[in-house]
Amino acid sequence: MDELLTLSEASEYISKSKETLRRWDNEGKLLAVREPMSNYRLYKKSDLDTLFGGFIDLKIKETVSNYVEPNHKYSVIELFAGAGGLAVGMEKAGLKCVALNDVDKWACQTLRNNRPNWNVLEGDIKQFDFTEYKDKVDVVTGGFPCQAFSYAGKKLGLNDARGTLFYEFARVVKEVNPPICIGENVRGLLSHENGKTLQGMISILDEIGYNVVPVQVLKAIHYNVPQKRERLILVGVRKDIDIQYDYPKPYKRIYNLSDALKKGDLFSSDVPKSEGSKYPKSKIEVLDLVPPKGYWRDLPLDIQKEFMGGSFHLGGGKTGIARRIGWDEPCLTLTCSPAQKQTERCHPEETRPFTVREYARIQTFPDDWQFAGSIAQQYKQIGNAVPVNLGKEVGYSIVKFLNEYYNLSKPK
Repeated sequence: MDELLTLSEASEYISKSKETLRRWDNEGKLLAVREPMSNYRLYKKSDLDTLFGGFIDLKIKETVSNYVEPNHKYSVIELFAGAGGLAVGMEKAGLKCVALNDVDKWACQTLRNNRPNWNVLEGDIKQFDFTEYKDKVDVVTGGFPCQAFSYAGKKLGLNDARGTLFYEFARVVKEVNPPICIGENVRGLLSHENGKTLQGMISILDEIGYNVVPVQVLKAIHYNVPQKRERLILVGVRKDIDIQYDYPKPYKRIYNLSDALKKGDLFSSDVPKSEGSKYPKSKIEVLDLVPPKGYWRDLPLDIQKEFMGGSFHLGGGKTGIARRIGWDEPCLTLTCSPAQKQTERCHPEETRPFTVREYARIQTFPDDWQFAGSIAQQYKQIGNAVPVNLGKEVGYSIVKFLNEYYNLSKPK
Protein backbone atom coordinates (compact mmCIF):
# COMPACT_ATOMS: atom_id res chain seq x y z
CA MET A 1 0.00 0.00 0.00
CA ASP A 2 1.32 3.42 -0.97
CA GLU A 3 2.07 5.44 2.17
CA LEU A 4 -0.50 8.16 2.83
CA LEU A 5 0.42 11.46 4.47
CA THR A 6 -1.90 13.90 6.22
CA LEU A 7 -2.22 17.47 4.96
CA SER A 8 0.19 18.63 7.67
CA GLU A 9 2.71 15.88 6.90
CA ALA A 10 2.50 16.53 3.16
CA SER A 11 2.97 20.26 3.72
CA GLU A 12 6.19 19.67 5.66
CA TYR A 13 7.38 16.94 3.30
CA ILE A 14 7.49 19.17 0.19
CA SER A 15 7.85 22.53 2.01
CA LYS A 16 4.62 23.94 0.63
CA SER A 17 1.85 25.59 2.66
CA LYS A 18 -1.34 23.74 3.52
CA GLU A 19 -3.25 26.42 1.63
CA THR A 20 -1.22 25.65 -1.51
CA LEU A 21 -1.95 21.93 -1.20
CA ARG A 22 -5.67 22.58 -0.73
CA ARG A 23 -5.69 24.85 -3.77
CA TRP A 24 -3.86 22.28 -5.90
CA ASP A 25 -6.41 19.66 -4.82
CA ASN A 26 -9.32 21.94 -5.76
CA GLU A 27 -7.66 22.79 -9.09
CA GLY A 28 -6.91 19.15 -9.86
CA LYS A 29 -3.13 19.66 -9.92
CA LEU A 30 -2.48 17.33 -6.98
CA LEU A 31 -5.48 15.26 -5.99
CA ALA A 32 -5.86 14.13 -2.42
CA VAL A 33 -7.76 11.04 -1.37
CA ARG A 34 -10.29 11.37 1.43
CA GLU A 35 -10.21 9.51 4.71
CA PRO A 36 -13.61 7.72 4.80
CA MET A 37 -14.59 8.57 8.38
CA SER A 38 -13.31 12.14 8.77
CA ASN A 39 -13.18 13.21 5.10
CA TYR A 40 -9.70 14.66 5.78
CA ARG A 41 -7.31 15.04 2.86
CA LEU A 42 -4.59 12.37 2.53
CA TYR A 43 -1.76 12.44 -0.01
CA LYS A 44 0.14 9.60 -1.65
CA LYS A 45 3.84 9.91 -0.87
CA SER A 46 4.70 8.74 -4.40
CA ASP A 47 2.61 11.61 -5.85
CA LEU A 48 4.47 14.08 -3.67
CA ASP A 49 7.84 12.64 -4.68
CA THR A 50 6.88 13.06 -8.32
CA LEU A 51 5.66 16.59 -7.69
CA PHE A 52 8.74 17.52 -5.65
CA GLY A 53 11.01 16.26 -8.39
CA GLY A 54 8.98 18.12 -10.97
CA PHE A 55 9.29 21.42 -9.15
CA ILE A 56 12.98 21.12 -8.39
CA ASP A 57 15.23 20.47 -11.36
CA LEU A 58 18.78 20.36 -10.05
CA LYS A 59 20.15 21.01 -13.54
CA ILE A 60 18.02 24.12 -14.02
CA LYS A 61 19.95 27.12 -15.29
CA GLU A 62 19.97 29.84 -12.64
CA THR A 63 18.82 33.19 -14.01
CA VAL A 64 18.58 35.04 -10.68
CA SER A 65 21.38 36.94 -8.95
CA ASN A 66 21.11 39.27 -5.98
CA TYR A 67 24.81 40.17 -6.06
CA VAL A 68 25.56 43.88 -6.01
CA GLU A 69 28.86 45.68 -5.44
CA PRO A 70 28.93 48.25 -2.61
CA ASN A 71 29.61 51.77 -3.92
CA HIS A 72 30.93 52.84 -0.52
CA LYS A 73 32.23 51.27 2.70
CA TYR A 74 29.05 50.33 4.55
CA SER A 75 28.94 49.53 8.26
CA VAL A 76 26.61 47.47 10.43
CA ILE A 77 25.93 47.08 14.15
CA GLU A 78 24.59 43.64 14.97
CA LEU A 79 22.58 42.98 18.13
CA PHE A 80 21.89 39.48 19.51
CA ALA A 81 24.67 38.34 17.18
CA GLY A 82 24.98 34.75 18.42
CA ALA A 83 27.69 32.74 16.68
CA GLY A 84 27.77 35.14 13.74
CA GLY A 85 25.63 33.57 11.01
CA LEU A 86 24.03 36.87 9.99
CA ALA A 87 27.26 38.82 10.60
CA VAL A 88 29.32 36.50 8.36
CA GLY A 89 26.61 36.73 5.71
CA MET A 90 26.65 40.54 5.90
CA GLU A 91 30.45 40.49 5.69
CA LYS A 92 30.29 38.33 2.56
CA ALA A 93 27.91 40.89 1.05
CA GLY A 94 30.42 43.68 1.70
CA LEU A 95 29.15 45.19 4.96
CA LYS A 96 31.66 45.82 7.77
CA CYS A 97 30.65 44.95 11.34
CA VAL A 98 31.69 47.80 13.65
CA ALA A 99 30.08 46.35 16.81
CA LEU A 100 28.37 43.11 17.79
CA ASN A 101 26.52 42.35 21.00
CA ASP A 102 25.43 39.12 22.63
CA VAL A 103 24.84 37.99 26.20
CA ASP A 104 26.10 34.42 25.65
CA LYS A 105 29.78 34.14 26.59
CA TRP A 106 30.47 31.18 24.29
CA ALA A 107 28.91 32.89 21.29
CA CYS A 108 31.02 35.98 22.03
CA GLN A 109 34.12 33.79 22.30
CA THR A 110 33.27 32.28 18.91
CA LEU A 111 33.06 35.78 17.39
CA ARG A 112 36.37 36.86 18.95
CA ASN A 113 38.21 33.68 17.96
CA ASN A 114 37.20 33.98 14.32
CA ARG A 115 37.36 37.77 13.94
CA PRO A 116 39.83 39.24 16.47
CA ASN A 117 39.33 42.68 14.90
CA TRP A 118 35.58 42.75 15.56
CA ASN A 119 34.34 44.90 18.45
CA VAL A 120 32.43 42.27 20.46
CA LEU A 121 30.33 43.72 23.28
CA GLU A 122 29.66 40.84 25.67
CA GLY A 123 26.83 41.16 28.16
CA ASP A 124 23.26 42.31 28.62
CA ILE A 125 22.39 44.81 25.88
CA LYS A 126 20.83 47.08 28.54
CA GLN A 127 24.39 47.82 29.75
CA PHE A 128 25.54 49.32 26.45
CA ASP A 129 25.08 52.81 25.04
CA PHE A 130 25.37 53.23 21.26
CA THR A 131 25.08 57.02 20.94
CA GLU A 132 28.72 57.24 19.83
CA TYR A 133 27.62 55.65 16.56
CA LYS A 134 24.84 58.21 15.89
CA ASP A 135 24.67 58.99 12.15
CA LYS A 136 27.89 56.99 11.60
CA VAL A 137 26.48 53.52 10.88
CA ASP A 138 24.44 52.42 7.84
CA VAL A 139 22.39 49.55 9.28
CA VAL A 140 21.42 48.06 12.64
CA THR A 141 20.47 44.38 12.56
CA GLY A 142 19.22 42.07 15.26
CA GLY A 143 17.60 38.70 15.82
CA PHE A 144 15.66 39.77 18.89
CA PRO A 145 13.69 37.07 20.75
CA CYS A 146 9.91 37.12 20.38
CA GLN A 147 8.39 38.45 23.61
CA ALA A 148 4.93 39.63 24.56
CA PHE A 149 4.36 43.28 25.43
CA SER A 150 2.25 45.13 27.93
CA TYR A 151 -0.49 46.69 25.77
CA ALA A 152 -1.26 50.12 27.19
CA GLY A 153 -3.89 51.92 25.15
CA LYS A 154 -4.74 51.23 21.55
CA LYS A 155 -1.33 52.01 20.09
CA LEU A 156 1.68 50.32 21.61
CA GLY A 157 4.50 52.81 22.19
CA LEU A 158 8.19 52.40 22.96
CA ASN A 159 7.69 52.77 26.71
CA ASP A 160 5.12 49.95 26.76
CA ALA A 161 7.81 47.60 25.47
CA ARG A 162 10.25 48.29 28.32
CA GLY A 163 11.77 45.14 29.72
CA THR A 164 11.61 43.33 26.38
CA LEU A 165 14.54 42.81 24.05
CA PHE A 166 12.66 44.41 21.17
CA TYR A 167 12.64 47.60 23.28
CA GLU A 168 16.45 47.40 23.37
CA PHE A 169 16.60 46.82 19.60
CA ALA A 170 14.40 49.90 19.03
CA ARG A 171 16.42 51.92 21.56
CA VAL A 172 19.66 51.20 19.71
CA VAL A 173 18.06 52.05 16.35
CA LYS A 174 16.88 55.35 17.83
CA GLU A 175 20.34 56.09 19.27
CA VAL A 176 22.21 55.24 16.05
CA ASN A 177 19.67 56.64 13.53
CA PRO A 178 20.77 54.44 10.57
CA PRO A 179 19.11 54.76 7.13
CA ILE A 180 17.77 51.20 7.51
CA CYS A 181 17.30 48.59 10.25
CA ILE A 182 16.67 44.86 9.90
CA GLY A 183 15.12 42.61 12.51
CA GLU A 184 14.76 38.86 12.07
CA ASN A 185 12.69 36.34 13.95
CA VAL A 186 10.84 33.06 13.68
CA ARG A 187 7.76 32.71 11.48
CA GLY A 188 5.67 32.31 14.64
CA LEU A 189 5.95 36.06 15.27
CA LEU A 190 3.22 36.50 12.64
CA SER A 191 0.67 34.81 14.89
CA HIS A 192 2.18 35.62 18.31
CA GLU A 193 -0.55 37.12 20.50
CA ASN A 194 -2.83 36.96 17.44
CA GLY A 195 -0.47 39.23 15.52
CA LYS A 196 -0.55 41.98 18.15
CA THR A 197 3.13 41.55 19.06
CA LEU A 198 4.23 42.18 15.46
CA GLN A 199 1.84 45.13 15.13
CA GLY A 200 3.29 46.50 18.35
CA MET A 201 6.80 46.28 16.95
CA ILE A 202 5.70 48.05 13.77
CA SER A 203 4.06 50.87 15.74
CA ILE A 204 7.20 51.30 17.87
CA LEU A 205 9.42 51.60 14.78
CA ASP A 206 6.90 54.10 13.39
CA GLU A 207 7.15 56.11 16.61
CA ILE A 208 10.95 56.35 16.41
CA GLY A 209 10.87 57.46 12.78
CA TYR A 210 10.90 54.33 10.61
CA ASN A 211 8.45 53.07 8.02
CA VAL A 212 8.18 49.28 8.07
CA VAL A 213 8.30 47.49 4.73
CA PRO A 214 5.57 44.80 4.36
CA VAL A 215 6.87 41.89 6.42
CA GLN A 216 8.00 38.77 4.59
CA VAL A 217 8.97 35.26 5.67
CA LEU A 218 11.99 34.10 3.66
CA LYS A 219 12.47 30.38 3.05
CA ALA A 220 16.17 29.53 3.37
CA ILE A 221 15.96 26.85 0.66
CA HIS A 222 15.36 29.64 -1.88
CA TYR A 223 18.64 31.35 -0.91
CA ASN A 224 21.29 28.67 -1.42
CA VAL A 225 20.74 27.03 1.96
CA PRO A 226 20.23 23.21 2.00
CA GLN A 227 17.70 23.44 4.83
CA LYS A 228 13.94 24.00 5.18
CA ARG A 229 14.30 26.93 7.54
CA GLU A 230 12.16 30.06 7.58
CA ARG A 231 12.96 33.51 8.97
CA LEU A 232 10.64 36.47 9.32
CA ILE A 233 12.34 39.70 8.22
CA LEU A 234 11.29 43.07 9.64
CA VAL A 235 12.72 46.01 7.67
CA GLY A 236 12.51 49.63 8.81
CA VAL A 237 13.44 52.52 6.49
CA ARG A 238 14.02 55.96 8.00
CA LYS A 239 11.08 58.23 7.18
CA ASP A 240 13.15 60.93 5.50
CA ILE A 241 14.29 58.40 2.85
CA ASP A 242 12.01 57.92 -0.15
CA ILE A 243 13.62 54.76 -1.55
CA GLN A 244 11.97 51.37 -1.84
CA TYR A 245 13.61 48.42 -0.14
CA ASP A 246 13.33 45.19 -2.14
CA TYR A 247 13.72 41.77 -0.55
CA PRO A 248 16.28 39.47 -2.18
CA LYS A 249 14.88 37.51 -5.12
CA PRO A 250 14.52 33.74 -4.54
CA TYR A 251 16.77 31.39 -6.51
CA LYS A 252 15.43 28.50 -8.58
CA ARG A 253 18.12 26.02 -7.57
CA ILE A 254 17.32 24.08 -4.41
CA TYR A 255 20.29 22.51 -2.63
CA ASN A 256 19.97 19.23 -0.74
CA LEU A 257 21.83 17.39 2.01
CA SER A 258 24.28 15.88 -0.46
CA ASP A 259 25.20 19.41 -1.60
CA ALA A 260 25.76 20.36 2.03
CA LEU A 261 28.00 17.48 3.07
CA LYS A 262 29.75 16.48 -0.16
CA LYS A 263 32.03 18.25 -2.61
CA GLY A 264 30.00 20.10 -5.24
CA ASP A 265 28.58 23.47 -6.21
CA LEU A 266 27.98 24.60 -2.63
CA PHE A 267 31.29 23.51 -1.05
CA SER A 268 34.63 22.72 -2.67
CA SER A 269 35.33 19.65 -0.51
CA ASP A 270 33.60 16.97 1.54
CA VAL A 271 32.58 17.99 5.06
CA PRO A 272 35.54 17.86 7.50
CA LYS A 273 35.52 15.20 10.22
CA SER A 274 34.48 16.45 13.65
CA GLU A 275 32.98 15.49 16.97
CA GLY A 276 29.28 14.95 17.46
CA SER A 277 26.61 13.53 19.73
CA LYS A 278 25.84 9.82 19.84
CA TYR A 279 22.62 7.87 20.23
CA PRO A 280 22.11 5.35 23.04
CA LYS A 281 22.08 1.69 21.94
CA SER A 282 18.28 1.45 22.33
CA LYS A 283 17.73 4.35 19.96
CA ILE A 284 20.21 3.00 17.40
CA GLU A 285 18.28 -0.29 17.29
CA VAL A 286 15.10 1.62 16.40
CA LEU A 287 16.56 4.13 13.95
CA ASP A 288 18.47 1.38 12.13
CA LEU A 289 15.04 0.30 10.84
CA VAL A 290 14.15 3.73 9.40
CA PRO A 291 15.03 4.34 5.71
CA PRO A 292 16.33 7.66 4.33
CA LYS A 293 13.48 10.24 4.23
CA GLY A 294 11.53 7.95 6.58
CA TYR A 295 10.26 8.45 10.12
CA TRP A 296 8.44 6.56 12.89
CA ARG A 297 5.59 5.43 10.63
CA ASP A 298 8.14 3.35 8.68
CA LEU A 299 8.81 1.21 11.74
CA PRO A 300 7.06 -2.14 12.34
CA LEU A 301 3.79 -1.53 14.17
CA ASP A 302 4.86 -3.14 17.46
CA ILE A 303 8.04 -1.02 17.54
CA GLN A 304 6.03 2.10 16.63
CA LYS A 305 3.81 1.59 19.66
CA GLU A 306 6.72 0.89 22.01
CA PHE A 307 8.85 3.80 20.74
CA MET A 308 6.02 6.35 20.64
CA GLY A 309 4.45 5.37 23.94
CA GLY A 310 1.31 7.37 24.78
CA SER A 311 1.78 9.74 21.84
CA PHE A 312 1.10 6.86 19.41
CA HIS A 313 -2.64 7.40 19.88
CA LEU A 314 -2.54 11.21 19.73
CA GLY A 315 -3.37 13.21 16.60
CA GLY A 316 -0.95 15.17 14.44
CA GLY A 317 1.73 14.04 12.05
CA LYS A 318 4.72 14.05 14.43
CA THR A 319 6.90 13.75 11.32
CA GLY A 320 10.04 14.79 13.21
CA ILE A 321 10.06 11.69 15.40
CA ALA A 322 12.59 9.00 14.37
CA ARG A 323 13.26 11.06 11.23
CA ARG A 324 16.15 10.12 8.95
CA ILE A 325 17.08 12.76 6.37
CA GLY A 326 17.60 11.73 2.72
CA TRP A 327 20.59 12.74 0.62
CA ASP A 328 18.38 14.16 -2.14
CA GLU A 329 16.28 16.49 0.04
CA PRO A 330 17.05 19.68 1.97
CA CYS A 331 17.51 19.05 5.69
CA LEU A 332 14.66 19.88 8.03
CA THR A 333 15.21 22.91 10.29
CA LEU A 334 18.10 22.30 12.67
CA THR A 335 17.42 22.79 16.36
CA CYS A 336 19.75 23.64 19.25
CA SER A 337 20.16 19.95 20.09
CA PRO A 338 20.78 17.33 17.38
CA ALA A 339 18.90 14.46 19.01
CA GLN A 340 15.60 15.65 20.46
CA LYS A 341 12.79 13.13 20.15
CA GLN A 342 10.29 15.49 18.47
CA THR A 343 12.84 16.92 16.01
CA GLU A 344 15.09 14.00 15.09
CA ARG A 345 17.61 14.64 12.32
CA CYS A 346 19.38 11.33 11.69
CA HIS A 347 22.22 10.99 9.16
CA PRO A 348 21.10 9.36 5.86
CA GLU A 349 23.47 6.36 6.00
CA GLU A 350 24.94 6.15 9.50
CA THR A 351 22.65 5.85 12.50
CA ARG A 352 23.83 8.92 14.37
CA PRO A 353 23.05 12.64 14.70
CA PHE A 354 24.84 15.10 12.45
CA THR A 355 28.28 16.13 13.70
CA VAL A 356 29.17 19.72 14.61
CA ARG A 357 30.77 20.38 11.19
CA GLU A 358 27.82 18.77 9.40
CA TYR A 359 25.49 21.01 11.39
CA ALA A 360 27.60 24.03 10.40
CA ARG A 361 27.56 23.01 6.71
CA ILE A 362 23.76 22.73 6.72
CA GLN A 363 23.70 26.29 8.10
CA THR A 364 26.25 27.26 5.36
CA PHE A 365 28.98 28.35 7.77
CA PRO A 366 32.43 28.21 6.18
CA ASP A 367 34.54 25.25 7.30
CA ASP A 368 37.12 27.51 8.94
CA TRP A 369 34.53 29.12 11.26
CA GLN A 370 35.24 27.49 14.62
CA PHE A 371 32.77 27.37 17.50
CA ALA A 372 33.79 27.83 21.15
CA GLY A 373 32.63 25.86 24.18
CA SER A 374 31.45 22.29 24.76
CA ILE A 375 29.91 20.17 22.00
CA ALA A 376 26.46 21.00 23.40
CA GLN A 377 27.29 24.73 23.33
CA GLN A 378 28.51 24.45 19.73
CA TYR A 379 25.30 22.72 18.60
CA LYS A 380 23.28 25.41 20.39
CA GLN A 381 25.15 28.25 18.68
CA ILE A 382 24.79 26.70 15.23
CA GLY A 383 21.14 25.76 15.72
CA ASN A 384 20.27 29.32 16.79
CA ALA A 385 22.07 30.97 13.88
CA VAL A 386 20.73 32.64 10.76
CA PRO A 387 22.04 30.58 7.82
CA VAL A 388 25.09 32.40 6.45
CA ASN A 389 23.95 32.28 2.82
CA LEU A 390 20.53 33.69 3.74
CA GLY A 391 22.32 36.49 5.62
CA LYS A 392 24.46 37.17 2.55
CA GLU A 393 21.45 37.52 0.25
CA VAL A 394 19.73 39.86 2.73
CA GLY A 395 23.06 41.72 2.87
CA TYR A 396 23.00 42.22 -0.90
CA SER A 397 19.50 43.70 -0.64
CA ILE A 398 20.79 46.17 1.98
CA VAL A 399 23.78 47.12 -0.19
CA LYS A 400 21.44 47.73 -3.13
CA PHE A 401 19.28 50.00 -0.96
CA LEU A 402 22.29 51.90 0.44
CA ASN A 403 23.81 52.36 -3.03
CA GLU A 404 20.60 54.05 -4.18
CA TYR A 405 20.36 56.11 -0.99
CA TYR A 406 23.89 57.51 -1.16
CA ASN A 407 23.64 58.04 -4.91
CA LEU A 408 20.52 60.19 -4.44
CA SER A 409 21.84 62.03 -1.39
CA LYS A 410 25.05 63.19 -3.10
CA PRO A 411 25.27 66.96 -3.47
CA LYS A 412 24.36 67.96 -7.06
